Amino acid sequence: MTSVSTPLALSEVLAALSSALDLTEGQSIGHSARSCLIGMRLAERLDLSLDQRHALFYALLLKDVGCSSNAGRLASLFQADDMLLKREHKLIDWTRTLPAFGYAVRLAAPEGTLFERVRRVLEIALRKDEVGRGMIEIRCERGAEIIRMLGLPEATAEAVRNLDEHWDGKGHPKGLAGDEIPLLGRILCLAQTVDVFFCTYGLEAVTTMLNNRRQRWFDPDLVFHVAGFLGDTGFWESLRTENPAALTAEFEPPDQITEATDDRLDAVVRAFARVIDAKSTWTAHHSERVAELAQTMGRALGLAPDQERDLARAAMLHNIGMLGVSSLILDKPSPLTPEEWSEVRRHPELTLGILGRVAPFRRVAEIAASHHEHLDGTGYPRGLNGRQLDLPSRILAVASRAEAALADRPYRRAMSPGEMLGALAPLVGRKLDERCFEVLRELKTDAMTRGREDAG
Repeated sequence: MTSVSTPLALSEVLAALSSALDLTEGQSIGHSARSCLIGMRLAERLDLSLDQRHALFYALLLKDVGCSSNAGRLASLFQADDMLLKREHKLIDWTRTLPAFGYAVRLAAPEGTLFERVRRVLEIALRKDEVGRGMIEIRCERGAEIIRMLGLPEATAEAVRNLDEHWDGKGHPKGLAGDEIPLLGRILCLAQTVDVFFCTYGLEAVTTMLNNRRQRWFDPDLVFHVAGFLGDTGFWESLRTENPAALTAEFEPPDQITEATDDRLDAVVRAFARVIDAKSTWTAHHSERVAELAQTMGRALGLAPDQERDLARAAMLHNIGMLGVSSLILDKPSPLTPEEWSEVRRHPELTLGILGRVAPFRRVAEIAASHHEHLDGTGYPRGLNGRQLDLPSRILAVASRAEAALADRPYRRAMSPGEMLGALAPLVGRKLDERCFEVLRELKTDAMTRGREDAG
């Protein structure tokens, strides 16, 4: 008997990739998936319709899909690690003056002098409402935009847009109150906060937090229903698994499962490329341009269609591990310290770990994670050599270096195509593939810089 493979669900792909969003938010891997499990358990108690559960399911998995868009501004304002700032922000009642002030005092400009820290805290305090509302609005609007790119329900986009609204009207960005906040948005706010307190402090702290924030942050009816399963120790213990994303499929409405077709996967890749490039103001459109350049080189070198597809996806996602690097490092205008370089050099390994969770991206993961490997084995993170690097990996190594050189960076201006080729030439044969470099050199200047003026 011939076995028929089960089609891959889009939710499995998004649940796996949600770990990248967890990194950006400074949360432990699995935060989005655990929030999904908590939110869907709540949906069962509320007896939501299948359409509502479908929309909620994806909103919970992708609630932080806009989170990278305010990372650079947050790091710049506080002069601190944006991931630490985001992690701590989820643990305080930021609508109250004293906790918000204490947050700024503890975290602002940790490497600065006393004068610099005081000045930074005063600036944050004076602009608290404006900055808080603006940063959350950027994040929520970008998240809703990306969800629409994926063709998901409008109710999913609206839930993410209203993620940080609070029952008493003191949330952001619109200050909606009570039933003005869409129900799914109320569930998102509650579910993510419950997970953060559960993982950080335990269930007793969750109970205290719910009592303190009931009728202020949270819909009291939702708090009542969450309290109804706080005593289910089996459920809460299940959240401690190393891979909570694998459990989310049990909660997806079975008659509304969306298949992860190639077109859908390509949409996911494009969406996450936007998330990646939004992490720093210096990397806008970087992933798309690397993909375009790599595909052009791949065609010239005779890649088969499936190899070209994998290369394009790898190029789009090669920097997904950068979501786990502080924007304070990525946007630093001066040379990095050895410790900072060590953080940056982790990103291909993070890329491999994130993409390797997605079954159809296993090959993509290998290519993407190899973009800093060298023919002579001196690259990172795995020290692979020429015998271990296939043609797509070699193409991406050249394309990513070339595109980065053609763009402005905080520590240097953009190179011209001629300058870029001159900078790469000494690496050819030793670190970079000669055939790939020759194809790059034969490209017309406009092919290397296409769209850069419009985007700028």
